[in-house]
Amino acid sequence: MFRSQRERLAHPAILGIYVAVPLIFAHAKDPKVFLLVPPIIAVVAFIAWMLSLRRLLVIVGTPTSKIASAAQGYVELIGRAVAHPGGALRSRYSLLPCVWYQYTIEQRERDGKWHQIESGRSDDSFLLDDGSGTCLIDPENAEILPRDTETLTKGSDWRCRESLILPHDQVYAIGEFSTIGGELAHLDLERDVGELLATWKRDKPALLARFDLDRNGQIGEKEWMLARAQARRDVRKTHDEIRAQPGTHMLHQPRDGRLFLISNINAARLEWRYKFWAWMHLAVLIGSVMGTAYLTVKP
Repeated sequence: MFRSQRERLAHPAILGIYVAVPLIFAHAKDPKVFLLVPPIIAVVAFIAWMLSLRRLLVIVGTPTSKIASAAQGYVELIGRAVAHPGGALRSRYSLLPCVWYQYTIEQRERDGKWHQIESGRSDDSFLLDDGSGTCLIDPENAEILPRDTETLTKGSDWRCRESLILPHDQVYAIGEFSTIGGELAHLDLERDVGELLATWKRDKPALLARFDLDRNGQIGEKEWMLARAQARRDVRKTHDEIRAQPGTHMLHQPRDGRLFLISNINAARLEWRYKFWAWMHLAVLIGSVMGTAYLTVKP
C-alpha cells in the first residue's frame, strides 16, 4: 500500500483483503481465532478510508490553476496531453503512439493460474496544454490513474494488460509546479561573477592582454578591481538575457511528500470515485468495529 514516501491506493487489492481475511481464518482449528477477523479488517479499512479521504480533500481543496499564471508551488492543472517535442512514445506491446503507458504480462501455468512474468511503465515526460500555456509533466514517482485498461492476448495462455494516456487526452494533474528560466529564474550574481573570474584566471595571457594596463606582466589591485567590475557587467548582461527568455514550466513530484497524481479521468469523476471509496471503506470500518464489539461482549 506504500511506495516511496507517498501512499498508493489499490482498491481491488484492498477488497481482496476484505474477502481473504475471513476465508483464511475460517480454516483455523480454534474458533476463537476467528475473533481476530473484525479487528484486522477494521485496521485495513481505517487506513484505506484515511487515504481515500486524504486524496478527496486534496482534489476538492486545490483550485485549478492556469499554466500561464500558476504560482510556484503546489497546483492543480487540467489540459490536453501533447507528445514531447522529441517524439511520441510507442506503447510496449500495442505500439500505439502515446504519452504514457503501463503494462503487465501474465502467463497461464500448468496449475491453470495466471502468473505475472513482466511489468513496467514509462517515465518519459510529456507536455500539458491548457490553452494559456504549456507545462512539462515529469511522471516519475507519480500515482497515475488511467481511464481504461486493454487486454491483449496470444492464444489462451498469454495476455498483456495495457493502460495508456494518449496525445490529446484530457489530463488532470496535481503536483509541484516550478518554472525554470524566464523572469523568475533564480540566479546568483556573486557566484557567477566568481566563476567567470576563475575562468579568466585560467587563461593568463588573455587576462593580461585585457587588464594589464601598465604592461608589467602582473594584475595589480586596481587592475583586478577593473576586471571584477567588467565581470559583474558581463554577468548582469547574461542574467538579463536569461530572464528575457520565456521560462519552462514543469510539474513534478512534491518535495514535501504531498499527493502527486496524474490521470486522464476527468476531475469530476475523480472526485466522485474517491467519495465512493471513502464512504465504502468507512462503512466497512464501522461494520468491523460493531462486529468486534459484538463478538467481545457476546457470552
